[in-house]
Amino acid sequence: MDILIYGLVFLPIAAAFLSFLLGRKTKTGRDLLVWSVVGIEFVWSLLLFRGTETVLVTVPGVCGFGLNFTVDGFRSIYVVIAAFMWLVTGLLSPEYFAHYRNRNRYYLFLLVTLGATVAVFLSADLYTTFVFFEIMSLCSYVWVAQDEKEGSLRAGGTYLAVAVIGGMVLLMGIFLLYHQTGTMMIAELSAAAKGVNLWPAALCMFVGFAGKAGAYPIHIWLPKAHPVAPAPASALLSGILTKTGIFGILVISCKMLLHDVRWGAFVLLIGVITMFLGALLALFSVNFKRTLACSSVSQIGFILVGVGMLVLLAHENNTLAVRGTFLHMVNHSLFKLILFLVAAVIYQNTHKLDLNEIRGFGRNKHLLKFCYLMGALGIGGIPGWSGYVSKTLLHEGIVEYIHALEGGHLHAALFSAEAMKTIEWIFLISGGLTVAYMCKLFVAVFLEENRDSSVQSRYDSRKPYWKRVSAAALTAAACIIPVLGMLPGFTMDRLADMAQGFLGVHHAGHPVHYFAWVNLKGSLISIAIGAVLYLTVVRRWMMADGIYVNRWPQWLDLEEKLYRPLLLNILPGIFGWLCGLLDKLMDVLAGILPKVGAGIAAVLDIFTDGIVVLLRKTVYRDARCHGELEEGNALTHAVGVSLNLLEELLNKTIWRHHEHRKDLEHWFVLKYAAFKENATLIGRSLSFGLVLFCLGLCATLVYLLISALR
Repeated sequence: MDILIYGLVFLPIAAAFLSFLLGRKTKTGRDLLVWSVVGIEFVWSLLLFRGTETVLVTVPGVCGFGLNFTVDGFRSIYVVIAAFMWLVTGLLSPEYFAHYRNRNRYYLFLLVTLGATVAVFLSADLYTTFVFFEIMSLCSYVWVAQDEKEGSLRAGGTYLAVAVIGGMVLLMGIFLLYHQTGTMMIAELSAAAKGVNLWPAALCMFVGFAGKAGAYPIHIWLPKAHPVAPAPASALLSGILTKTGIFGILVISCKMLLHDVRWGAFVLLIGVITMFLGALLALFSVNFKRTLACSSVSQIGFILVGVGMLVLLAHENNTLAVRGTFLHMVNHSLFKLILFLVAAVIYQNTHKLDLNEIRGFGRNKHLLKFCYLMGALGIGGIPGWSGYVSKTLLHEGIVEYIHALEGGHLHAALFSAEAMKTIEWIFLISGGLTVAYMCKLFVAVFLEENRDSSVQSRYDSRKPYWKRVSAAALTAAACIIPVLGMLPGFTMDRLADMAQGFLGVHHAGHPVHYFAWVNLKGSLISIAIGAVLYLTVVRRWMMADGIYVNRWPQWLDLEEKLYRPLLLNILPGIFGWLCGLLDKLMDVLAGILPKVGAGIAAVLDIFTDGIVVLLRKTVYRDARCHGELEEGNALTHAVGVSLNLLEELLNKTIWRHHEHRKDLEHWFVLKYAAFKENATLIGRSLSFGLVLFCLGLCATLVYLLISALR
């Protein structure tokens, strides 16, 4: 098992560099290597698919913490999904990138990101999660900027800014969590979090993970990145990389704050806004891939609504919300894999994405139409397709919470029953918006004719429009959705049984009769709302003279109207003003402080001297130390004593009539001091003269050298 986990994480990363080197010699060999690696990864992920058995694997010595990986039901399912998505996109990529430059670079980062993404889902501690989360984010930036055009680079910059800022805030949250709990092991957080205020850490971590997931208000990279990124990369960005963000949010919600109703309310509100706003943006969009990108924002909102509900229902029965959240994660991954790869087929044939330009492309392309319909019907929540199952569970979670509120079973609730009914209607309306914008794409691409008859003729005559390998891979993926939707008890319920332990549920909930009228009613309401919106809003207001028009107000662009001005103009201006103010303050202090300090120092000096004098005259009276001289040094003392003795001898002999009474020791001390001072002055003068002489000599040598060079 250990070798299997190591292989799933590190084989793609090692093979990435090998594929880059091989691609410089042979493109075919590189493509075969990439196919082989993603195929092996998928087979190994199936071997890992062993139910709810938990395994822990450690790579010791990495930055003192080590890398820790684990396997359980939730993780094994998502590793299989990730490997499957890379397999399908890997099979379509050679055809899509046939006319692209820098394909070696794309495949290099494709495989590195695969290993990092698998590592995130297998991570057993938040340190491992963070390391590979950042590797995944930085490597996937290359996908967005692959074209190296102005739009791609700008969108890549937005993506990178969200990733880097989110990563730094995430790291801050992990530091706070570790400081408060003493652990980063995910399995230990539930016990370590008891009695600890984890809100600061949780909010920081939420910002980092929500940025990758695409939750409001840091969803801005999704609508900008997907239209310019290669479609296979968009499938992975939307379908699987956003789920790494959801994975982190689930760790916070299910392991740290599962019973905190305030946290549940916070996540629920973020989810409701994200769900509705994303669907509204998708309805207004007239770009095929941008519509799918905004749809991803909306579906992430649906998932966050489920996360909020599973926290709010933690004290009751949250099984429906738990299972709905997980299954909608799985469904969304599959939906976006199919829909973005359909966009890839359209773009590689037309090199356009505007609905008015690709209009009518799929009229006679029945297999492509089938693949699109499987994804569209699934994401629209149509009964019989897998999206209906997960959306039904999410809806029933909301309904169950409303019943608990009305029954008075929830005493710490922050929402009233009326407020939750409003949220339920926003949920149903968002589902209707989903039906409307997916219907808009289907009618425009697969039913209507292009306004230019020559373009329509060219579209109709384009055969083959994809290779057999691509067709087989995409069709196989599309067929999974109705199979899951028509046999939910045999397929989706079993997947939910395997995964629900990670989300804090260890018992089977009551069986759900998916096709009973009480459950069908919610889906039918959304379908009816979608039909009304399409016939009225889309066909009558969003079209002018038969042309799809983008009616979304430009001033509502958060990135261009808020974030970029804030980061590039307002914040630098504020910080510049603050720095200028601090600079002036420091200048003032630099002028005042030395004077104030000098005054204080002078006062303290006088005070200290006074204390010293007082002490020496009272407690510590002056007393000469043993052997201490009053003046001079040992030499002057010896010479002075000798001179005084000589003077005394002369006074008794030669000078007895005229005695000399002079302290020759003191006289010699003064002469010696004068001699030392003169010697010092002479030495300094000589040193100064020597310095001047050396400088003159150096100048002369430089002059001679320059003259010789000329």
